Amino acid sequence: MRDPQRVAVVCPREGPGDISGRLAEVLREALEGTEPVFLTTAEEAGNYFREAQNDFREAQTAGEHPAVHFHPVLFVIALGKTGVNLEYMRLLRLLREEQTLLDGYAGGVITDGESELYTKAVSRELVFAANQAGCAFIGRPLVEGTGTLSNFFVTAQILDTDEEIAYRRSAADLVQRLFAFCSEERKPKRKILVLHASIRRTSNTLAVWDKAEEYLRDDFEIRTLSLQNGTLYDCAGCPYHTCLHFGEQGSCFYGGIMAEEVYPAVREADALVMLCANYNDALAANLTAFINRLTALFRQVRFYDKALFAVVVSGYSGGDIVAEQLIAALNMNKSFWLPPRFAILETANNAGQAMTLPGIGERIRSFAENIRRTLTE
Repeated sequence: MRDPQRVAVVCPREGPGDISGRLAEVLREALEGTEPVFLTTAEEAGNYFREAQNDFREAQTAGEHPAVHFHPVLFVIALGKTGVNLEYMRLLRLLREEQTLLDGYAGGVITDGESELYTKAVSRELVFAANQAGCAFIGRPLVEGTGTLSNFFVTAQILDTDEEIAYRRSAADLVQRLFAFCSEERKPKRKILVLHASIRRTSNTLAVWDKAEEYLRDDFEIRTLSLQNGTLYDCAGCPYHTCLHFGEQGSCFYGGIMAEEVYPAVREADALVMLCANYNDALAANLTAFINRLTALFRQVRFYDKALFAVVVSGYSGGDIVAEQLIAALNMNKSFWLPPRFAILETANNAGQAMTLPGIGERIRSFAENIRRTLTE
């Protein structure tokens, strides 16, 4: 087996030469004390991870078990001014083609650009593709450096330093958290919280989850909460200290179902399952409100130990867009960790259509087993 202390650094570059400038300094500090293996082309990455998969299979055949649950991989994407890195696009194609390439890995991401745009969009696209290829991601897996580093203004104030040093320290913290996650001893967990905003009589999304729940209900404590219209007000952007004050009490200024039921349920849960019907290539309003209102609780407690799963059923197309919204909001921002293949994505329009799709039964069973494996192994 590969040395579990070694980190694969996937850093696609369009031309020869070492990484230079600001990003080089960020990586130098972040990777200090590690044994990085730099993979600078999609071809190198493909060869490396295919060999790793062979090593994993040989170890399993021999009855050996790796010293860690996951092996670390750090994705480093330089986007320049335009947000386009051609070698990254080749990597993206590789991840979409080889859906088991990153089994056994957990990742973090550093994205660096020369403008104020593109870093988040490319990062969530990358995380979705890598996750579909088997890669887990730690909570808050992204450190992004925009052109001006204005996104580090608040962090720099907290650390009493400037934005560039805040960038370096955040990247170093990311690598440390990645190694800690990969070496963590995990205990079996049993509590699953399911959130939805659908009408049961007509919902394909609920139908898919109901079938998945059949495989899980005997062994897990599953609580389902409906956030339908009229039951949840969106966040109105209270001043920071007001939000912090109520968050410390496990509440929110606006109270209601969020403070009375959702906050306590999130605290207790080991895994969150988001049921997302996709009609307009966006999360439903009440699910978005839930994420926004979660900020008050997040100011008091982090969710690094809670897994995120999703059922996304689209009326027409765009399930990947909604899955990436969940990644950006709950994994990258709110710190839920992302198990491999966290979402099941289907397309169905008419009521009941989802459960007639070819192969749907096997896909649902596989999704349920993924939840079981994540929480018990």
